[in-house]
Amino acid sequence: MNRRHITQRQLETFASVARLGSFSRAAETLHLTQPAVSIQIKQLSETIGLPLFEQIGRDIRLTAAGEELQATVRALDDEWARFDSAIGALQGMHSGRLRVALVTTAKYFLPRMLGAFCRRYPEIDVQLEITNRAGVVARMRGNEDDLYIMSLPPADMDIVVRPFLDNPLVVIAPLDHPAAGRRCTAAELAGESFLLREPGSGSRAAVDRHLQQLGLTPTVRLTVASNEAIRDLVASGLGLAILSRHSLAADPAEQGLAILDVEHFPIRQPWSIVHLKGKVLSLPAQAFIRELLEAAGESRAPGLPETKKPSAKQGAD
Repeated sequence: MNRRHITQRQLETFASVARLGSFSRAAETLHLTQPAVSIQIKQLSETIGLPLFEQIGRDIRLTAAGEELQATVRALDDEWARFDSAIGALQGMHSGRLRVALVTTAKYFLPRMLGAFCRRYPEIDVQLEITNRAGVVARMRGNEDDLYIMSLPPADMDIVVRPFLDNPLVVIAPLDHPAAGRRCTAAELAGESFLLREPGSGSRAAVDRHLQQLGLTPTVRLTVASNEAIRDLVASGLGLAILSRHSLAADPAEQGLAILDVEHFPIRQPWSIVHLKGKVLSLPAQAFIRELLEAAGESRAPGLPETKKPSAKQGAD
């Protein structure tokens, strides 16, 4: 294989097809015709000497060679981003690109921090992806972003985890609930119906583990994959819930909710900045980490370790 025969345009085309899973959608994104995309992929495959995609029904999937090329393209992209930001720094500029993926609950506070960062560094191109925990982990495995914001980092990956902000999970109820405004035990709420996040979410994992430690088995009336829906259902009197304090208004009464003063609550889990251990962090990524740590109050959140490897029992999202 002669690398000199592989062009940057071919790699960009390949990356788009691999990301979108479609020749036609890649053509639209790249403003090319579908035959032009097909020709570039064919030429690239011939240069490499192996097919890069296989057709399975109406879907296309990466072959083993395609997966290797995708990993290489992402690594090259990371290096060019690092080089671009380094040149910008040498020129006295704060330019470059920053890619951040975060779990859905983090959307209640992270965009404000990101907004401050963008105002400070207006030349940096920021790409933000908001998805559920499974989506964030999948993106991490594919090395699709620079940084990830979550509270339940995967325990089976070689990653760097930097806690920066507390994430209290609180018990919420309708405003007129009998326990509102007084101290109560967790056992007093054992007969209540609960609305919880879906299995697989970090929040649900933390709640299940905490209740198990208290020896309680909640009556789960509904599982819902939306903090907003849970808030509305609780306010309507359908049951209680345990949500991140960040997902509630500054005054929960405005949403028809009361935060109950329950023994052994809130559950406290840190939000963390996560990245692959071998990741070469660009200058924008390094600057964003500093921004988050400063916005959290200090160079690191009080009482939280600067860097740690997650355990299988850690966290919530």
